[in-house]
Amino acid sequence: MYVMKVTIKCRQFQCHQLFISWALLSSLPQMVGVVGLEIHAQIQSTSKLFSGSHVRFLAPPNSLVSHFDASLPGTLPVLNRRCVEAAVLTGLALNCTINRKSLFDRKHYFYADMPAGYQITQQRVPIAVNGMLVYSYFEGRRRNQVVTKSVKIKQIQLEQDSGKSLHDDERSQTLIDLNRAEGQLRVDANVSVHRPGEPLGVRTEVKNINSVRHLAKAIDYEIQRQMEVLQSAGKVLNETRAFDSKSGNTIPMRDKEGLQDYRFMPEPNLPPLFVYESEASVPAGVDPAQVVVIDRLSGQLPELPSVKRTRLVETYGILQEHSFTLVNEDGLIDYFENVVQTTKAEPRKVIGWVIKELMGNLNSQNLNVSQSPISPCALAELISLVESGHISSSTAKQVFQEMWKAPEKTVGQIVKEQDLWMINDKEELQKICKRIVDSHPEEVQIIRGGNKKVLNKLMGEVQRETKGRTDPVQIRAILEKMVS
Repeated sequence: MYVMKVTIKCRQFQCHQLFISWALLSSLPQMVGVVGLEIHAQIQSTSKLFSGSHVRFLAPPNSLVSHFDASLPGTLPVLNRRCVEAAVLTGLALNCTINRKSLFDRKHYFYADMPAGYQITQQRVPIAVNGMLVYSYFEGRRRNQVVTKSVKIKQIQLEQDSGKSLHDDERSQTLIDLNRAEGQLRVDANVSVHRPGEPLGVRTEVKNINSVRHLAKAIDYEIQRQMEVLQSAGKVLNETRAFDSKSGNTIPMRDKEGLQDYRFMPEPNLPPLFVYESEASVPAGVDPAQVVVIDRLSGQLPELPSVKRTRLVETYGILQEHSFTLVNEDGLIDYFENVVQTTKAEPRKVIGWVIKELMGNLNSQNLNVSQSPISPCALAELISLVESGHISSSTAKQVFQEMWKAPEKTVGQIVKEQDLWMINDKEELQKICKRIVDSHPEEVQIIRGGNKKVLNKLMGEVQRETKGRTDPVQIRAILEKMVS
C-alpha cells in the first residue's frame, strides 16, 4: 500500500487539501511503493481567501496586496464565503462528510514569502473529511475492459497561500511577490518503499511538480531509485528532492534530519467556521443568504464525470470507451449531442464521425473542440446526406476534409463543385459495370471458376472509376449477375 496525500490549492491566497490512499505495485518483486501526494489547486474567486484584494493571474508583482496580505500589524483576516462554498462543493463531489463546525489554526514557520511567520490553515478540524473518489480505467490486451476502483479521501481543508519567490541570479538576490498568484496545479509527492508486512520505509518529498505527466514520471523514478538503493544495501535519506523534467530524474534539494515543529495553535482572529444543512437549520436572527447552506450548494453541483458516462451509454447506446472520450474532451459532449439532435442518424454512427474524423483532425493540429472549423450543424448535414443515400460514406470522408480546409463552404456546395453525388441511375451503373467486366476477362474467368473473392477487385475498379459515388451493395448485385 502507499498513502497519497493530496493538497488542492486555490487561487492566490486560498487552498484545499485532500488526502488520498491507494495501492501501487512495483515491477520489482516483494517491494511496494508508499506515496503521499499534496496537491495544490486554485479556487476560482474574484478575491483572496482572507482579504478583499483582487485575484488576477500574471498581474504585476505586489500590485494586488492589501495591508493584511503584507502582514502589517493590527490587520485581521476576513474569510471569503465564496472559497468556503467552493470547499463544500468539492467535499460533496468527493462524497465527504461536511463538518458543520471547522476550525482554523496557525502553522508557524519562517520563510521570506510568509512575512507573518505563520500560515493560516485547518490542521485539527478541517471543513470536510472521509470521502471517496470512484474512478475507472481500461485494461486488457485491447484496452476495452473497464476496471473500477475507489480512492479514500481523508480530508479537504482551506489554507492560506504563501507568497512567491522570484530569484534574480544576475544580481544574486531574491524578490518576493505577495500577489500570491501561482499556477493552477502544484504537487508535492512523499515517496517511500518497503516490503509488505514490514514497517514503512524512509520517505523523501519531491516538491513542486506542475503537471500530472511529470507527477507520474517523478513517482515512478523515485520508487525505482529507492528500490535500487535498498537492493544495493544502501540507505534512503529523509530529504526533499526536486523533479528535473528534462532528465526525468529527481535531484536532492535539502535534508530533513529532524521533524519540523510548526507549533500549531488555534487562530485567535478567526472564529469557528459553521456551515448549515438547510435553511431551516440556520439559527434565528441569522440571514440564510449570508451563510453557507449545504442543501443550497448541492443543487449547484454539475453532472459529475461518472454520471455523465453512464447517461451517455444508456441514452445513446454508445460504447463505454467512447463515453470516456466524450467526457475527457472539453466541449465534446455538447458537440456530439448537438449533432445527434440535428440528424436522424443513429448515435452509434455519429460517434464514429466525432471520435475518428473530428478528433483525429483536432489532435493532429493540436486544437480543442471549440476551435473546430466544422460546426455540429455542418457535420450533421454531411451525415444526413450519407444516411439519405445522396453521397457514399467514402465520399463523405473526402467532403469532410474539404469542409475542414474551407469551412466557409456548405456541404452541398462542395459536393456539387466536385460532382460527388451518388450515381443512382440503373442504366448508367449497368454501363459502368459492363466496361469493368469487359476489361478484366481473366478475373471474370477466376470468379466463374469458383473464387468469388476476386469479385472484390472488380468492385474496387468500379469504385475507382466512379470516385466512390456508388452503392457497394448495388454494384455487387450487378456484377454478380454479369459474371454468373
